[in-house]
Amino acid sequence: MPNPTDPNQAKPRHALAVSLNTAFQSLDPIERLILLRHSVPGPLVFTTSLGLEDQVLTHLIIRSGIDVRFVTLDTGRLFPETHALWAATERHYGIRIEGFYPDAAAVEALVDTNGINGFYTGKPARQACCAVRKVAPLARALHGAAGWITGLRADQSATRQEMDFVGFDPARQLLKANPLFDWSRNRIATLAADEQVPVNPLHERGFLSIGCAPCTRAVAPGEPERAGRWWWEDEQTKECGLHLSPDGRLIRAGAHA
Repeated sequence: MPNPTDPNQAKPRHALAVSLNTAFQSLDPIERLILLRHSVPGPLVFTTSLGLEDQVLTHLIIRSGIDVRFVTLDTGRLFPETHALWAATERHYGIRIEGFYPDAAAVEALVDTNGINGFYTGKPARQACCAVRKVAPLARALHGAAGWITGLRADQSATRQEMDFVGFDPARQLLKANPLFDWSRNRIATLAADEQVPVNPLHERGFLSIGCAPCTRAVAPGEPERAGRWWWEDEQTKECGLHLSPDGRLIRAGAHA
């Protein structure tokens, strides 16, 4: 079996990303998932935030019958509703969603330096918190994976519109697939309702994009979907770092190895 961390395999994985990105455009999400599983040697990992699109993607992965590890990042600051949905999703689908947690010593050092809610003081402090609570656990969650599945969508933000169905992550040497990339939120919500997919009750209270409790608020009618994330920051481009390459760009199929 190919080793997804072997730099010598970067070029073929990059070429596969480009090929799959083209093929995905004419397929539905289940067909995309099946093609991904048939095309990528080695483990596939789906990182779910338990948000609306990730719940639907969990549902579609189960329907597709493909072999995937389900994982989530528990930052230590999640909403109680998110934890309840985690348990409900496992019961509903008969699966185990593996939890990955931040290093205790790293959290202690972060809080000692910046304070318990230091992320409100500025973007560098917020990025430091995301790095400890999200990015570092993600590295452990994806260790040994050949492919990474996410619920990213083009209409979530202006910057995400520039992404692809499938990209190559040069830092992690793996493929990153977004099977719902061209789906709208309304289309996803309709499928969730029609097929009785368990969803977070916070969505009905205006929390469209749900992350850590201190960093998420409900959005007002007409506000962008991700306006409720890190709302105290002025920048239009708001990312926690999970989906960025080392140079700060979103991962695309055309990324260079």
